Amino acid sequence: MSDGKTPGFFQRLFSVGGDKPKPAEPTPPAKKEPPKDRPAKKEPPERKRPPKTVTATKQPPKPKGPPKGPPPAEREKKKPKASSEPRRSWFDQLRVGLARTSNALSDNLASALTKRKLDEDTLDRLEEVLIKADLGVAIAGRIRATIARGRYDRGLDEGTVREVLAAEIASVLEPVAEAFPLSGARPHVFLVVGVNGTGKTTTTAKMAHQFKRKGLSVMLAAADTFRAAAIDQLKVWGGRVGAEVVAKEAGSDPAGVAYEAFERARAGGVDVLLIDTAGRLQNKSELMAELAKIVRVLKKLDASAPHGVILVLDATTGQNALNQVEIFKEIAGVTGIVVTKLDGTARGGILVAIAERFKLPINAIGIGEGLDDLKPFDAQDFACAIAGAKSENEAAA
Repeated sequence: MSDGKTPGFFQRLFSVGGDKPKPAEPTPPAKKEPPKDRPAKKEPPERKRPPKTVTATKQPPKPKGPPKGPPPAEREKKKPKASSEPRRSWFDQLRVGLARTSNALSDNLASALTKRKLDEDTLDRLEEVLIKADLGVAIAGRIRATIARGRYDRGLDEGTVREVLAAEIASVLEPVAEAFPLSGARPHVFLVVGVNGTGKTTTTAKMAHQFKRKGLSVMLAAADTFRAAAIDQLKVWGGRVGAEVVAKEAGSDPAGVAYEAFERARAGGVDVLLIDTAGRLQNKSELMAELAKIVRVLKKLDASAPHGVILVLDATTGQNALNQVEIFKEIAGVTGIVVTKLDGTARGGILVAIAERFKLPINAIGIGEGLDDLKPFDAQDFACAIAGAKSENEAAA
């Protein structure tokens, strides 16, 4: 029986037929158990770390903190520039404001002075340049004569022409440069006139600001009742300046507004009363009647009122400004002129032509939209700025 068991035992171990139990044995799958450990060794958490990198990418808000450092530094660099702008002298502001006028004149002068020596053709071209700059025929002729008389046989450069130009312009402007005059009357009444769109209402507020800075009390009257926008605009400016505004609804009688404002200003001991008026030139007869009525009712309270009639002109209108002076001088008896928007035009020379023709006082000029951008008129500074020449005030600054 042992013989029978022995071959059966060896057959199970070495015989071919004994292979069958081998696959049946669980030993090979038992050897495959280590791969069962491998899935355990697989580190999904490490693969899940990429989302951690995603969270790391969410950290750009943190770098936003450091970059905030450089921008403030840059802003700080810009701040001194902004602070340096107000430090500029009035002449510097004037030169910048009149840059378009001065540059246009310079370009034309350069093209006219192509020859080293002057001849009639060069003088003709020079005179034409000055006329096109809106300086006027009379002053252009005088400048031509001055240059021809003094330097006809010598070479002439652009700098020399600028000096002659500045001197001639100053000679025309100096007799008419005058600050806003104030009489002993209280209130001193200014009637502010001009075509709609010239900056008349804004100029009225800037005048009020100037008087307030001198320690004077000011009242404003919205007598341009034809435009509701003008009434609202003056109210806003009055709030900024700190001046009382007398106004009624649109369509009210302008003379009634002026009369009431005069009464209230007198009762309150106000120093200066500024009356903003309408300027509809398309209805010249109506405008004349309206302004005449305002003057009549003011004279009922004070025979000398209004004590000043200020015409506001827009420099960008060029030669048309001469017509406006003519009309308002006839209608309202203009006593002074304010020229605005000189920084937005290449035709600033029109102010010289106005002074040459009408000899009316030029009280102030406006360059910019700010309350402080209306300044008393300085003939020498204006002449040098428009001619591109050096000024004594510039050298002092």
